[in-house]
Amino acid sequence: MLVIGGGVDDAAVELAVGHALVRRVSAGEVMEALRVYRPASPVVVFGRRDTRLPGFGAATQAARAAGFVPLVRAVGGRPVAYTTEALVVDHVRYEPLAPDGLETRFKEYGLLYADVLQALGIDARVGAVPGEYCPGPHSINARGVVKLVGTGQRVVRNGWLFSALVVVGDDARLRDVLTEVYRHLELPFDPASVGSLSTEVPGLTVDTVQRQLLAAYGAPSPAALDDATLELAESLAADHRVDA
Repeated sequence: MLVIGGGVDDAAVELAVGHALVRRVSAGEVMEALRVYRPASPVVVFGRRDTRLPGFGAATQAARAAGFVPLVRAVGGRPVAYTTEALVVDHVRYEPLAPDGLETRFKEYGLLYADVLQALGIDARVGAVPGEYCPGPHSINARGVVKLVGTGQRVVRNGWLFSALVVVGDDARLRDVLTEVYRHLELPFDPASVGSLSTEVPGLTVDTVQRQLLAAYGAPSPAALDDATLELAESLAADHRVDA
């Protein structure tokens, strides 16, 4: 399995790498890859349907005012926010019958992330909490109260992408920007549902969490992003940018 790290400064290109990887998997150019990276800058990532809401323009302005770059993901879901105190995991695999395993992957990887967090000393559980951002039944929470990890999937011809966002810190900052974003979009959200790993276990660092995640996947330390994937991501980046 190819294991890839970060090293991309442009936030839109950074997001587009997952898009590029799943395209390469679909084409049979990559059999399996795991990308684990610390974001280069704070971002708010919107779903495509968010862009059609009347308050989208105001929401992106609120994100920028708070120091976050607004971006749009390739598929659905509601807004998420993260800073450099987070880890993003994109796992892609070539698999001709990918749609058949959708629910199984959610369950298996949900348990994997819960196990990693429990090993770090967190009372981690799988399931949504009331009022969470980008709600989903396969979120990983702490104590049944605050969301810590969000997961999502994209299934393509002959392959899949499983993504996870692990919030290690900066939950107060995320709470503020998400409150404004969700208010402008007129979507339900409870700021109290935002949590982080380092609030649950003070002193926990991104590096420590990354080592635990890589060990859980049985993966070596990430290598540099390959040129073919980076070039494709750069060509796809415009799909993820938000016009000023």
